[in-house]
Amino acid sequence: MSNRLQQRFAACAKQNRAALVTYICAGDPGYDASLSLLQQLPGAGADIIELGMPFSDPMADGPTIQAAAVRALDNGQTQRKTLEMVRAFRTTDQTTPLVLMGYYNPIHRYGAEAFLNEAHAAGVDGLLIVDLPAEHDNELGPMARDLGLDMIRMASPTTDAKRLPRVLANASGFLYYVSLNGVTGVGQADNAVVDAALAAIRQQSELPICVGFGVRTPEQAAAFARTATGVVVGSALVEAMFKGGEAAALELTRGLAGAMRR
Repeated sequence: MSNRLQQRFAACAKQNRAALVTYICAGDPGYDASLSLLQQLPGAGADIIELGMPFSDPMADGPTIQAAAVRALDNGQTQRKTLEMVRAFRTTDQTTPLVLMGYYNPIHRYGAEAFLNEAHAAGVDGLLIVDLPAEHDNELGPMARDLGLDMIRMASPTTDAKRLPRVLANASGFLYYVSLNGVTGVGQADNAVVDAALAAIRQQSELPICVGFGVRTPEQAAAFARTATGVVVGSALVEAMFKGGEAAALELTRGLAGAMRR
């Protein structure tokens, strides 16, 4: 696990609370606006940041994040600019863990080795590549691990007992548990079902587990925070930024952090 991720999860555990993981899309609604929000999220209570790499076919994402990706791409956001954004973020923040989340195609087009080297040099802590299953990752994962970058994997209610060990064997940093079937930002999970799933995973792994998909309100975040190591909020934050700008996004972040720390 990267030092920043390890230290952040340890600090949250010491405070007897879950980590708040916030997702924003790089370049939405523009480079400067998303960089400004990125820089201010930690001060509003974000413990870990997932920075989305916009892609033209984000199959796992719901309408809110799909629209954010379109806006970002229309505004000229590229993989190179996303890495520039990470470098800019690291000039003022050396402690907040930052994970790049996205799809494999843009990385492949960029060149996997070049991308990983530049991501590591920029100050990225880990990668979450939605459409790259652990058992089919023979290239990116090994190269990332050699650089000290965590490969964060996903498990869901459909991950059966046969597949779960393969997912866990190739995971580091944390496990992203998808709380419901479907796409991001749509539907609401059953907390009891999620709690049971987390308990089963913990019998096989000591990895931190962050729960995401369908977490939109401080109340929902607080409910998952009772059993998860971290709670991921994405679509609600992207929507707040789109409708109310930076002030609304930061207000939501403060509300989420406050609810999770009670």
